[in-house]
Amino acid sequence: MIAVYTITSSLHDENSVSRISDAFLKGVFPDGDFEYKGSDFSDFGTHTLDLIYVRTGGAEGIFKRLLPEMLARGIERYYLLTSGKSNSLAASLEILSYLRQQGLKGEVLHGSETYLRERVHAIGLVQEARLRLRDKRIGVIGEPSDWLIASHADPMAVLDKLGVRMVEVPMEELLVEIGKAQGEPAPAEQQMERKVRDAYPGAVKIYHALKVLVERYRLDAFTLRCFDLLTAVGNTGCLALSCFNSEGIPASCEGDVPALLSMMISSALTGLSGFQANPARIDTETGEMLFAHCTIPFNMVEDWSFDTHFESGIGVGIHGIFPEGPVTVFKVSGDLKRHFAAEGELLGNQYEQNLCRTQVRLQLSPEDARYFLTDPIGNHHIIIPGHRKALLEELL
Repeated sequence: MIAVYTITSSLHDENSVSRISDAFLKGVFPDGDFEYKGSDFSDFGTHTLDLIYVRTGGAEGIFKRLLPEMLARGIERYYLLTSGKSNSLAASLEILSYLRQQGLKGEVLHGSETYLRERVHAIGLVQEARLRLRDKRIGVIGEPSDWLIASHADPMAVLDKLGVRMVEVPMEELLVEIGKAQGEPAPAEQQMERKVRDAYPGAVKIYHALKVLVERYRLDAFTLRCFDLLTAVGNTGCLALSCFNSEGIPASCEGDVPALLSMMISSALTGLSGFQANPARIDTETGEMLFAHCTIPFNMVEDWSFDTHFESGIGVGIHGIFPEGPVTVFKVSGDLKRHFAAEGELLGNQYEQNLCRTQVRLQLSPEDARYFLTDPIGNHHIIIPGHRKALLEELL
């Protein structure tokens, strides 16, 4: 729900201001999908999005008097809506300058009705995503893989900036649950080589064991030190991770917490799954890149088949056919101080034996492609359907 609060100088004629306000709000919210609060700020900060409509000039002092109460509720970001009439824009600029001086964040929402409708909608999506992320619990099952030397996360930064709590889960606990789990026979309709067919029931056991841990620890997402399963149970977690991501529970492999946070952020914003993959080739002159991994979510592909896990040649990996079209490549750092977001096009799929099983060719700008060779945030990045850069950067 969007709530609109107002501040108005007593120097202005209320009847005249009300006529302007009614016409302005009708243009910004033609469907009437907001709650008008007027000058009563008693529940400010309790809605998905709270807007302060600065109706006139001379309202700056009113805002200054209200600010301590709003700060006491932990509100640090303010959106000032203005029609531009009755000196409202000038007052909004003064208020925003004051907020900046106090080290607070804010934005003046001013422009055409079309712009304001689109901007308010985008801010609303971001605010909803922040609320979805708040109080989430992510499991770190095992530690990050030994080779992920730059892909650790700061639990306090994650809690402070996203409201997400990291929960450590011993790998030994998963192995116990795998021993208890029941597998399932390979699907008869799937055409797969014998070693994959034989591995399928074991891969399903891993899925059911992880499900036990998700319920036990009340996890909203998790990352798995999956390569330990190769020696411990002779299988892989690719099938399980693909299933969980398809079910709306973000799950990253190799214990990569920054990749998992990136998946959670994009999912909270878009409601879509993301594909964790690493670059395999880069053409710095054209910006064309090849990404690959074995854990594509089933709900992201047009078709799929089962293969072995690439590096080990055992277990069950997923070869998926990703739809061509617009995509965004995204990644946050483990301390959430950096992020990368680039829009591009998925040009096509391919299949080579010497790469992870889902392989997609992306067209980015040459500048964005060079980022991977000069200042990357680890090797894994998240591929999201559609162009989402503006929303992602708004949230971060």
